[in-house]
Amino acid sequence: MGFLEDTIIIFVSQLCFFIGGWLFFVKQLFKNYEIRHIFVQLVFSITFSLSLTMFELIIFEIIGLLDSSSRYFHWRLGLTLLLFLVIALIPYHIAYSCISNIRFVPAKWVQPLTTILFISYLYVFWRIGDPFPLLSVSKGIFTIEQAVSRIGVVGVTVMAILSGFGAVNYPYTSMSYFIRPVSQSDVINIERKLMQTIDMILVKKKRIALDRRRNKTNTKTGIWGMLSSVTQRPPGAENIGQLRLEISALEELSRQLFLEAHSLKNMQERERWSTTLQGKYFNFLGYFFSLYCLWKIFISTVNIIFDRVGKKDPVTRGIEIAVHWCGFEMDVAFWSQHVSFILVGCIVVTSIRGLLLTLTKFFYKISSSKSSNIIVLVLAQIMGMYFCSSVLLMRMNMPAEYRVIITEVLGGLHFNFYHRWFDVIFLVSALATIGVLYLLHKPPAVDTSM
Repeated sequence: MGFLEDTIIIFVSQLCFFIGGWLFFVKQLFKNYEIRHIFVQLVFSITFSLSLTMFELIIFEIIGLLDSSSRYFHWRLGLTLLLFLVIALIPYHIAYSCISNIRFVPAKWVQPLTTILFISYLYVFWRIGDPFPLLSVSKGIFTIEQAVSRIGVVGVTVMAILSGFGAVNYPYTSMSYFIRPVSQSDVINIERKLMQTIDMILVKKKRIALDRRRNKTNTKTGIWGMLSSVTQRPPGAENIGQLRLEISALEELSRQLFLEAHSLKNMQERERWSTTLQGKYFNFLGYFFSLYCLWKIFISTVNIIFDRVGKKDPVTRGIEIAVHWCGFEMDVAFWSQHVSFILVGCIVVTSIRGLLLTLTKFFYKISSSKSSNIIVLVLAQIMGMYFCSSVLLMRMNMPAEYRVIITEVLGGLHFNFYHRWFDVIFLVSALATIGVLYLLHKPPAVDTSM
């Protein structure tokens, strides 16, 4: 297969990825917003396409599709374009969008301020590598290795935080063990207290409104009415300051009661869902991932304490155990290739799915009609860093013969550092999530005494 045919395959696959990113943008992210800037949509879709192309080239490396020289060329080309987007184009337009949305900034100052902010970002981006054992300046400044080494720090940190949170939060949300039993009477009692609190707020606000009307009536009686309203409180007049304090306290209580009622409703939904076939399936997965989480926390702690990094990928280690310890006879090269293909494919699918779901939830929580385009640019940059860092970590899950091209493209990166850094951040994220969920599992009782 020649270089032209290989390029056509890559181009067609990138076009498919681009269309997928475009549809996800329109149908999922921006389904409730008006698309005001096509440029934002193009940047997001191109970043998505280039990110998936790197995973595609890893799979092509395992199954031996395309010539080795073609894969190397498209690795360099795709990675260069992705780095240009993540380091230069996207941050510049984020800075431009933020400054142009500031009302008091004159139009003639937008471009100079954008340039200053962008240069400051480049300086911080370069200096981020100082505390870490990354490449020295002798390796060159404007190189793929220098860019990836710094993107890897940010991307691996984001991956580790999401992995630590997901490893703990998934069992917590899917296992029936953590579902607090809620009766219908509990929900009715909370709703009754909430309605009583709202009624009390309305009564006190009505008293304030009546007092205001009474004051307006006294004012219309002339100068003597105004003087009497100032010198003495009329019969039946209200203490407005005290009423406002009581209303403020009742409104805070009503918010707490509403959140408690909402939590009880959600717990009832989870309890009904856990009895379904899907709920039982996810409950089983929850136990499995609980064991995985405990093992990952243990092995991360061991790796940090003993400064240990795995030398062999899980596939090769598993096959060696099966051959040498269990006595199985198998073709190591054949099964290593096929199992690696399945493992990498699963990692790719779960990584893409998990990141897109996280981006969607994050976008819906903080976006608005004015900030949505800026947030999409930020998410596109995070996505590029995330997938670029995934390649660094995925290298350890591949047999040695399939790591060659990644090592050639990325040069002399300290790959072991990124695995140790991932273990540190994963451990901190997982333990922090466990602590937070432990505190939230038993919410404090609401004081409803009046």
